[in-house]
Parts: sequence; structure tokens; C-alpha cells
Amino acid sequence: MAEGFLKSVDSKLEVYSAGTKPAERVHPKAVEVMKEVGIDLSGNRPKMVDQFLNEGFDYVITVCDHAKETCPAFIGKVKHRLHIGFDDPAEATGAEDEVYAVFRRVRDEIHGSFKKFYNEQIKQQ
Repeated sequence: MAEGFLKSVDSKLEVYSAGTKPAERVHPKAVEVMKEVGIDLSGNRPKMVDQFLNEGFDYVITVCDHAKETCPAFIGKVKHRLHIGFDDPAEATGAEDEVYAVFRRVRDEIHGSFKKFYNEQIKQQ
């Protein structure tokens, strides 16, 4: 979801999303709740972080506590390493409407945090 928001804010940004234990596909509920705000994730595919370890990045941002703790060291040059943490909505339990509520809450938190990040860090450069 963070990748989708950053790309929607500035199409010139090169944004990559990867995980330490990526799922086989983007969670269908994430695709649905992002579509509600006009962002299409249906073509996105989860990627393993290992494929990016030799790359250089201005920012490497972890978004869940587990990734922060288990994220491997990047060999390529990384100017800034940040952690902007969120609950993992894929772990939500309960009735269908309760699970969707968690996905929407996390979506909105990601949107607010990454909008602030973009305005304070990227846009200023």
C-alpha cells in the first residue's frame, strides 16, 4: 500500500516494495481498499527483499516491526534508513467487516504517514 501511495503522489519516484517473507500475491483486501481511494494494485506482485540488497537507494523504509527486526543489510549505498511502522492488516481476525475495517484503518495510516514523509523529506529536496 505504501508503494501505491508514493507512486500516486509523484510518478517520477522510483519506488520498490519487497518483503522478508513475501506472499504469493498482493492481499486481495489490500487491492480492494486501495481501489476505494483510486489506486490500482492489481498488477503488483510481492517481491523478496534479497533481490534489492546490492542496489543503491536514497531511502530504505521498513513498515512492519517484523521487517525492521529481520531486514537484511543492504550492500548498496543507502542514504537514509527509516522505520515507519504499521499493524499488518493481513493478520486481522474477526468478521469480514471487522477485517476490512482494519485494512482501511491501516491504509489511511499509511497514506497519512507517507504523505507527511513525502512532503517533509522528498518534496523539500
